[in-house]
Amino acid sequence: MKHSRRVLEHQLLVYRRTWRGGLFTTFLAPVLFLLAMGVGLGTFVDQSTAGGMEGVAYLVFLAPGLLASQAMQTAAGEAMYPIMSAITWNRTFQSMISTPIAALDVVFGTALWMVVRLAIVSTAFVIVMILFGATDVLRGMAMIPIAVLTGLAFALPIMAFTVTRKGDASFPAINRFIITPLFIFSGVFFPVTQLPDFLQPIAFLTPLWNGVALARAIALGALDPGLAAYNLTVLVVYCAVGLYAATVTFPRRLVQ
Repeated sequence: MKHSRRVLEHQLLVYRRTWRGGLFTTFLAPVLFLLAMGVGLGTFVDQSTAGGMEGVAYLVFLAPGLLASQAMQTAAGEAMYPIMSAITWNRTFQSMISTPIAALDVVFGTALWMVVRLAIVSTAFVIVMILFGATDVLRGMAMIPIAVLTGLAFALPIMAFTVTRKGDASFPAINRFIITPLFIFSGVFFPVTQLPDFLQPIAFLTPLWNGVALARAIALGALDPGLAAYNLTVLVVYCAVGLYAATVTFPRRLVQ
């Protein structure tokens, strides 16, 4: 794994040339979403609900959920088409392993890049949250690593799956049947206790709900040690399984 930083360096050099293309999703989209849902819709929610949502303004309730879901969506996007491009279309990964860089270096270097990318997006979102009064600086900073971990819980398993594919035909299904339902039903917009009883245990096992619950607990100053330990355990397990799977699928695809 000694050459992993070379893979990260490559990703950073590419991002230095392409970062402008992601300005909307990284900076403008969070502003628009918080304006529309947190401020616009939130005004009506606060007026119609005594004490707001769980005792706080809807904007304060919503923002941590949007932070975690933004990390999920960014991670899924980074783990699908860019990985597919590097493995199938541009064959960047194959070029890397023709040098002293090994397949496992590609895995860990790509994972490090996911961390950096998620940190950039999460930091930008937290800045917007602070500007809108949805959190303060200290709590916002504490939510950044939670958002990164939530994103990794998606990025690592999805990139392990992506390298096994020959094309991108399965990506719309991932977005349609996994990412979008989780975005809607994992506690981002309303507590999962409002879901039917049979769906609640499923929600509690998803990485997004655990990321949302942990980020929201930090934002509201209502951190329960036992629940926080469970949330972290679930996220770490998803990351560990995804990373292990990637150490299997990447060499199998690259070293033939």
